[in-house]
Amino acid sequence: MEVTLLVSFKLLLFFSLFSISSLLTLSTDFAVGGDGDWAIPSSKDPDFYNKWAAKNRFKVDDTINFKYNKDSVLVVTESEYDKCRSMHPIFFSNNGKTEFKFERAGLFYFISGVNGHCERGERMIIKVITGPNASPPDQRNDTDSSDSVINDLHSTSLTIFLLTVGNLALALGFN
Repeated sequence: MEVTLLVSFKLLLFFSLFSISSLLTLSTDFAVGGDGDWAIPSSKDPDFYNKWAAKNRFKVDDTINFKYNKDSVLVVTESEYDKCRSMHPIFFSNNGKTEFKFERAGLFYFISGVNGHCERGERMIIKVITGPNASPPDQRNDTDSSDSVINDLHSTSLTIFLLTVGNLALALGFN
């Protein structure tokens, strides 16, 4: 009886630790700007993309999705971002639907490759952190929230629920 209880406890501990570690590696898919496309923002809000990026927390292994028509996405250096042009971008895509995965922590500088678009606000800086323990950005009383944050919360809640039920079933099955 003691051996069965010890084995059951060890298995429960193993699966609990595995469950927690898998939660720490969840990644999020972000749609640039929330629901809209990658396009020149309104002249009334030329910092739209940087404001949107500041409201979100980006982690290594998260992805960002750009949807656009007759445009492009470039990842550039800070000085190229400031100049709104790049002769040799770090990353380039113009296929209308671009997914970019953050594979390291740090700052990422995005601009449109279409002449004049960056100067009119189609650019963004994203800060990527290494893990889930870093504090999220200041959450003001904004009603505009990203769908990706809600999806991440639902996904995390569902994962925790399923892992808890699985662990309980496993523990009860060995008694």
